[in-house]
Amino acid sequence: MAEHLFDAFDAVSSKQWKQQIQFELKGADYNETLVWESPEGIKVKPFYHNDEDTAKLGVNTPEKAFSILQNIFVHDVALSNKRALDSLNRGAESIRFTIENETISIEELMQNLPLEKIAYYLHLPFLSVDFVAKINAFATKNNVNITIQVDPIGQLVKDGNWFENLDKDFDVFNKINSSFPFLNISSGTYQNAGANIVQQLAYTLAHVNEYFNRVQNLNQPITIEVAIGINYFFEIAKLRALRLLFNTLAKEYNHNFDCHIIATPSKRNKTLYDYNVNMLRTTTECMSAILGGANAVANLPYDSLYHKDNEFGDRIARNQLLVLKHESYFDKVNNPADGAYYIEIVTAQLAEKALLLFKDIEANGGLITQLIEGTIQKKISESATKEQELFDSGKEILLGTNKYPNKNDKMKHDLELYPFVKQNPRKTLITPIIEKRLAEKLEQERLSQEA
Repeated sequence: MAEHLFDAFDAVSSKQWKQQIQFELKGADYNETLVWESPEGIKVKPFYHNDEDTAKLGVNTPEKAFSILQNIFVHDVALSNKRALDSLNRGAESIRFTIENETISIEELMQNLPLEKIAYYLHLPFLSVDFVAKINAFATKNNVNITIQVDPIGQLVKDGNWFENLDKDFDVFNKINSSFPFLNISSGTYQNAGANIVQQLAYTLAHVNEYFNRVQNLNQPITIEVAIGINYFFEIAKLRALRLLFNTLAKEYNHNFDCHIIATPSKRNKTLYDYNVNMLRTTTECMSAILGGANAVANLPYDSLYHKDNEFGDRIARNQLLVLKHESYFDKVNNPADGAYYIEIVTAQLAEKALLLFKDIEANGGLITQLIEGTIQKKISESATKEQELFDSGKEILLGTNKYPNKNDKMKHDLELYPFVKQNPRKTLITPIIEKRLAEKLEQERLSQEA
């Protein structure tokens, strides 16, 4: 009987829906009233229908459920080890250590940690063949799942300089002969600096393409770090488009591995005042990441802007993901966005626009050339300025900040970290792409007025 449940109802065409909507609008223009345009130039309709809005893209999202990833900066090896063990006992399913120098002992860092069925990521903000060899030896000896995250181009993008220089960086990179993944694409910088979604996708693809062209025998999965923004459905579509574009590009190089996506909520829309709202923002952003097919999600603690790493902030961030996984069952449905007309159409449009921009970048020398020329920085700055103007005018709303702010909220004496863009004048090869939050100017004004 369930198979024929809807047979008693007549099918309603998109034309009939539009006629009914137009009637309800009482003469108002359909397009001007209900159709809006995204920053990427995509016109979003009030409804989508299978008689005119079908796009079966065949995006293959991971069959394995997303992993809850805990970030740990290694300042003290013993404390970092203890914190990792505690995080795993409290629900984390994978650990990412950021190791600042090669004097760290991998054996001490990983001591007593469960090595089976747990994925470990080692983010290295430096290049060292010897240190990677030590990691490789430890992983092989202990049969542990380790992914190294090294990104010389990401270093150039964010810092303005290579680790040393282009030739030497890639010479070292090509000497890294690892039996496990080591290549990382730090694409979150583009989003946090204000790039729109099409730009993020195109720059990420161009970023990957530079490695395909410059790294010999690239025969391992590539990790892509992504920042997730506030536009719920568009962010779902972004991750799906990213996987589609990556696989299209990889085929051209006979690269047979799907990308491994690590998603983290954006910093761009996070706020210093009324900071608890950050938990609502990160929750929906994590939902977008999961539904979009991220392999691992590292949540952003609500107080990360102004507090040093702390157990409470980490626990709340981790618990948000535990609720989504074990109480909201976000891990139970494979590819939940598949067949949703709206998401499929937006995915197709984002991918098409990003591919055109990518081709333009490649036709003009590629990502590194355009970074040196300043073209990428200029385009991101233009996009960020448009978004900033929308925020400043109140058209883009952050509740508790430029809408319904709590005037009694005081933050001056709670700042353990400097929450704004740091000025560090120095000589650089390129103009670095600087991450900046929308609320910074407004927050600085409020802080200056606090007693």
